[in-house]
Amino acid sequence: MDQSFFCNSGAEANEAAIKLARKYAKDSGRTDAYEIITMENSFHGRTMATITATAQTKYHVGFEPMLEGFKYVPFDDLEATEAAISEKTCAILVEPIQSEGGVNIPTDGYLQGLRDLCDTHNLLLIFDEVQTAMGRLGTFFGYQGYGVVPDVITMAKALGSGVPIGAMLAKRHIAESFVPGTHAATFGGNPLVTAAAATTVRTILEENLAVNAVKMGNYLAGGLMELKGKYPIKEVRGKGLLCGLVMEVDAKPLAAKCIENGLVTICTNDYILRFLPPLNINAGHVEEAVNIVEKSMSEIF
Repeated sequence: MDQSFFCNSGAEANEAAIKLARKYAKDSGRTDAYEIITMENSFHGRTMATITATAQTKYHVGFEPMLEGFKYVPFDDLEATEAAISEKTCAILVEPIQSEGGVNIPTDGYLQGLRDLCDTHNLLLIFDEVQTAMGRLGTFFGYQGYGVVPDVITMAKALGSGVPIGAMLAKRHIAESFVPGTHAATFGGNPLVTAAAATTVRTILEENLAVNAVKMGNYLAGGLMELKGKYPIKEVRGKGLLCGLVMEVDAKPLAAKCIENGLVTICTNDYILRFLPPLNINAGHVEEAVNIVEKSMSEIF
């Protein structure tokens, strides 16, 4: 990526990407192109545009009507995606791995297939890496582990190690559609948050935390898999330190019990216990977490 725009959150970064996609289409002579294709079970934020881009009805309830300009297709379905493309389409927005939507992993060739569709139809490929960047999947950016380069990347969350910062990165010829005054954020890119982000990036690179994410992610997945024969576990899936424990029953009581026993986790998509540990965890931390999960399961099942 050649140029960056700093803001205050992942939702703001995705808002910027949505606006950039529409503006770039207009600047390229595609004056009727404004629609963006997003994936079912996606999550892109809670502003009006990003909540509309989020293809989960439960987040729309009470905020209707949603904005126009978005089409939803199943994740990991190239045929459905291609069928949704029209003269009005300007971009495809996708998470390399759906985190909030249930730790959904793309099959081999899916992300490359999206790249090919965008190249064929002159669309922008936008990767929402708010939860997959910063080393979590084993590479600094999630896309690097799949060998597919998007046109625009959004990121936030781990970027600032607790301070509010988001960023949109874009290829130069695309970013040029945002001339001064086209888009802005009052506190975006201020000295405090960018210093925190620079230190975070430097720490991840210098301490090889992406490598640790792979090692500890495999250890965590292995420990959870050992519980499969004892409890109603369907599967363990994920990549690096983005891990999902898929249950055969409602996982919300288990998530609550884990918190009660000292492990912060979350239930997503009703049946999935999601783990996003710090990148600097060690084997002892993983073992403690797995022990708490097992203790919590034994108290419920």
